[in-house]
Amino acid sequence: MNQNIKGFSKLSKQEKIEWISNTYFSNPAKATETVKQYWNSNEDLQKLHDEFIENTLTNFYLPYGVAPNFVINGKNYTIPMAIEESSVVAAASKAAKFWEQRGGFKATVINTEKIGQVHFLFKGSFEKLQNFFSVIKPKFFSDTENFTKNMQKRGGGILDIELRDKTSDIENYFQLHATFNTKDSMGANFINTCLEQFAKTLENEAREYNNFNEEEKNIQVIMSILSNYVPNCIVRAEVSCPIDQLSDDPSIDSKEFAEKFVNAIKIAEIEPYRAVTHNKGIMNGIDAVIVATGNDFRAVAAGVHAYASRNGSYSSLSHAKIENDVFTFWIDIPLAIGTIGGLTTLHPLVKFSLEMLGKPSAEELMKIVAVTGLAQNFAAVRSLTTTGIQQGHMKMHIMNILNQHQATKEEKAKVLDYFKNNTISHSLVVDYLEQLRK
Repeated sequence: MNQNIKGFSKLSKQEKIEWISNTYFSNPAKATETVKQYWNSNEDLQKLHDEFIENTLTNFYLPYGVAPNFVINGKNYTIPMAIEESSVVAAASKAAKFWEQRGGFKATVINTEKIGQVHFLFKGSFEKLQNFFSVIKPKFFSDTENFTKNMQKRGGGILDIELRDKTSDIENYFQLHATFNTKDSMGANFINTCLEQFAKTLENEAREYNNFNEEEKNIQVIMSILSNYVPNCIVRAEVSCPIDQLSDDPSIDSKEFAEKFVNAIKIAEIEPYRAVTHNKGIMNGIDAVIVATGNDFRAVAAGVHAYASRNGSYSSLSHAKIENDVFTFWIDIPLAIGTIGGLTTLHPLVKFSLEMLGKPSAEELMKIVAVTGLAQNFAAVRSLTTTGIQQGHMKMHIMNILNQHQATKEEKAKVLDYFKNNTISHSLVVDYLEQLRK
């Protein structure tokens, strides 16, 4: 059957499903049933979800869990997490409980500056362009007043606009580099609207500028877009306690554990192969909260990993030290997120998440997200340097294996009991299940 189609977006939802099922599946009826079983029975709610994106067929579910017992700056939180990976929520919860008994987490927003750029070509000298920029800079602010007045009422707006010479990288290439404060919104639409007006102002003013020749008047704007790299929108989360309080297991020596933990972090700071996996674990916690609160996990991840490479080599986002017999563990994370706008006012579970968190400001949510990443990292490194990562992870993963092999309730009980004190792996679980069935 022909797999190309014209006018797909104009088909009804039912017609889209029928075309997909008939074109790609040996059993079209079963394919259609699979898609439809994830529809919400509430028609209004389903319509809302359908309109989030284009060509919607159905809903793709992620488990939504919570990690309780987080104490952040003296305040208690139960943190929502949307994620499909086993052991992540359990690890965050365990770390929260551990640090709750040791003073909790501390978090501070260091800065909230966001960035947008207008990229353009100018065939003239930087000095001449700089003089022009100095003359018209106030126009960038005045021409965007209609867009910025509401943001300014909330204490945000355009912070500054710089002209940057990038001709050493690309011939005739310059930038308008603008900084913004968008308060409780992530601000992507606000920033991009301002940038597109900057571009129009730049082009219009250049055409009228008497000190430019005809070629210089013809500034060519390539694009105007915000950046998801926000190295000046930073939150720090940290924990600390005396070394002798660092172990809650009699079989683990606190001093030895502290030293081993710090060395594990040092390895992640200098070894990119370790750092990538190390930071992936941090993002397990961060992304789960970002998704649950309706923020853009892809933008956050891109900015975070760029930040991890800011010194020329990919490195750990977290750091640890021992000073005067006190263990300190901390993380600095760039987070451009919001609590108003976008899905935050549309998705019912996002609203649920934000209310459960006490309707936080963007800065408070930054702290919550960073703390969850730090908690996740602490749990992972603690396991790696003591019992090993697989023991806890596979205990959580075993139910996935059993469901995959359609184990009955009785079979699950027997398998779980058997592996309480035995090494767990996918093949060993399957082998034991097959023995039971014989």
